[in-house]
This record gives sequence, C-alpha cells and structure tokens, in this order.
Amino acid sequence: MIRRLVGAAIAVTATFALVTAPEASAATTTFTGAVALSNCSGSVVKPAATPMDAPAMVLSNGHCLEDGMPDPGQVIVGQSSNRSFDLLSPDGQSSVGTVTATKVVYATMTDTDISLYQLSDTYADIEQKYNVPPLELVNTHPQAGTPIDVVSGYWKQIYSCSIDGFVHELHENNWVWKDSIRYVPGCATIGGTSGSPVVDRNTGKVIGVNNTSNDDGQRCTLNNPCEVDEAGNVTVRPNYKYGEETYGIPACLTPANEIDLNQQGCTLPKP
Repeated sequence: MIRRLVGAAIAVTATFALVTAPEASAATTTFTGAVALSNCSGSVVKPAATPMDAPAMVLSNGHCLEDGMPDPGQVIVGQSSNRSFDLLSPDGQSSVGTVTATKVVYATMTDTDISLYQLSDTYADIEQKYNVPPLELVNTHPQAGTPIDVVSGYWKQIYSCSIDGFVHELHENNWVWKDSIRYVPGCATIGGTSGSPVVDRNTGKVIGVNNTSNDDGQRCTLNNPCEVDEAGNVTVRPNYKYGEETYGIPACLTPANEIDLNQQGCTLPKP
C-alpha cells in the first residue's frame, strides 16, 4: 500500500518521508470536496439519491484507517471514530474548516480497499458553514480511456492521466482486490495520495479511490502488486499505478448513510 505516507500508525516504507510531490495539474478539477488526513487523502462524497440532510461521509482507503490496516477477509462496520479531516479551499492552498467523524461506517481491504467515515455534520451543514458541496459518488462502472484526476488532499496536488483498463484481480502481499482500475503508464501518484478520489474529468464525479502502485518490479509483494487474470496468469507491471472502483458503494447505503449489506444490489464484502 505505497499510497500511504510514513509517519502515521502504519509505516510501510521509510522512503516515503523523502518523497517530494511533483508538479501536477488538471484542466477543470478543483479541490472542492477534498480532505487531508494525517497520512492520506480523502473526499466528502454523496450518492446522487442521498439527501443533503443526511450525515456527510468521507471516502478514503481501508489501509488508511487510524488503527491500522484490516486483515485479509476482515470487514469493519460501525466502528467508533473521532478522526478529523481538513476541508480544502477550491485551490487547495488552505483549509476552510475541520470536520469530525463519529464512526467508520464501513472499511475493508478485501475485494476492494475502502473506508467510509460518517461525520457529525450533514452535507447541508458543511455547505452552509464552509461553502463546500460534496462530490457525487456515481453508481456506474467506469470505462477504459476515461480522463481522470486523482485529487490528493495530503499533497494538495492533482494528478492527471486516464484509465488504461481493469484488472481481474490485483494481488499485493496477502490482499486481493477485484476489478481494480489500472492507470495509463506515467501517472505520477506518490505516497500520501492514498485515499484520493479518482474523479472523471469529463463529469467531475467520483468513480474510484486511489490506492497503490508497483514500485520495484517485484511480484505480488507489499508495495508491488501484480495482476492475475481469469486463467491465473500473473503479470507484473513496474511503476504502474492503481485505484479501486467505487460504483458499488451507493447500493449498500441507506438514505441516512448507514451501511446495509443486505440491500438489493449490494455486493460489498460482509463481515
């Protein structure tokens, strides 16, 4: 999980502390809705059908949880949390306010790599107090070739590239993620961009969450994920970057942004 930066609860590799964020830009995407965590990035997201008076939700990675990375097969539901998040200004150069979680609604590193925090403020509260609307979390599968912006609240940088394709299974150490997003070669995400929303540049909506890359060309090891196809063939792509799809999340949320893994259409892993 090389998208998480050193200095927090789990230090993946000491080299991250020496990383300097490269220049990156995007044509239209701003930092509105992006948040900075202590060691990762995230975003305030809302499914289209969720009312504005629902408790707001922050999306990040499962491996960015404050108490450490979930084990393979572990699913966390309704865990108490008081984690705080800095809301960024549209240009990303300052914080416009701080919001606080009441709980981890859902988190896992099985099949996907996501964490969903429920906040004490509603979407309407946040927009009224800070003039920050949520990013829309879409419920449709992304498409290859889509131009994307990976918006890092931690680095205050936007990394622009596009979707190269999708991975049947992405294996990293003992974790397996399914139908992952592969970015085109040269996408420059670095440590600290873990949990950044993957935004469709054409629509401004969230279609994924950034999570890892193959740093050293190793095969299926920590910080060096490998691709496994339907026939079990393994492919290693050095320096390739990956994200996880998020289109399945809305089907598992109630209008009050509570998780209901038994709802029709919900395919997220259960505890």
